[in-house]
Amino acid sequence: MTKKVSIVIPAYNECSNIRIIAERIDSVFKTLDYSYEIIFVNDGSIDTTQDVLEEIHSTNSCIHFIELSRNFGHQNALKAGLDAANGDCVISMDCDMQHPPELISEFLKKWEEGYEVVYTLRQESKELSKFKRKTSNLFYSIINSISDIQIDPGSADFRLLDRKVVNIFVNLSENEPFIRGLIKWLGFKQFAISYEPAKRFSGESQYTFKKMVRFALQGLTSFSIRPLYTAIYLGFSFSLLSLLYIPYVIQAFLRNQEIAGWASVLMTIVFFGGLQLIILGIIGIYIGKLFMQSKQRPNYIISNTSLKA
Repeated sequence: MTKKVSIVIPAYNECSNIRIIAERIDSVFKTLDYSYEIIFVNDGSIDTTQDVLEEIHSTNSCIHFIELSRNFGHQNALKAGLDAANGDCVISMDCDMQHPPELISEFLKKWEEGYEVVYTLRQESKELSKFKRKTSNLFYSIINSISDIQIDPGSADFRLLDRKVVNIFVNLSENEPFIRGLIKWLGFKQFAISYEPAKRFSGESQYTFKKMVRFALQGLTSFSIRPLYTAIYLGFSFSLLSLLYIPYVIQAFLRNQEIAGWASVLMTIVFFGGLQLIILGIIGIYIGKLFMQSKQRPNYIISNTSLKA
């Protein structure tokens, strides 16, 4: 019996990229002995993405769409596609053509060898800014040092998951899922493939600096409470250091000397005030996660789909 492969592609304002990626994927499967389906997840696009999806679905029964009621974010859109996919394995990739469809054959080869998760490691392009390379490396260094899981630098949401892995993943009800971390946390037999990202085919990246910072904080606080311990250690350390100032104050008082250094004292107060706000912010993020999780709202809402119930 021919095995079925599901391909999940989140799309936000990608009307000019949808046809080309569908054609490239179709070309790949013409050389493979698998049946396939492509599930595009329209994450609240405000361009003609939905019109294009409905048009290509009417001409190709292998192509389906899920239209979300608004923009829920890339990770939730990806989860919507994974929840709906019914293939023997599921491949997730981006819509901008930076994830080469030709790697699909390598994914399937490793899957047939027995690997249940085949993921990719992005080799940084020389055209990528030095700032973005540094911040990306810093993110992975921090998350690997404070969490209980180890995420390889350059990990991307371009991966293959075996059906048994998908079945477990879809039952997770985590608010604001950090999927590349969750996949590592799940375990199973995993294999990494390095790849060079292609240039974006059309349009501009929707991943702004603000979204990258939010994504980083989401990842850092999803798998560890060590930042809270760090806040405690900082508090104790600075409290002990402040004790060193007491003998100087007592000596100046006994000698009726004016205590110099009010400017430095003011700077110290400002520094500790900022530190306290950072610590309160860390605590607030964890409390906010608990608050949102307690509401048990769905990760996404589907307004329209071509998939049969």
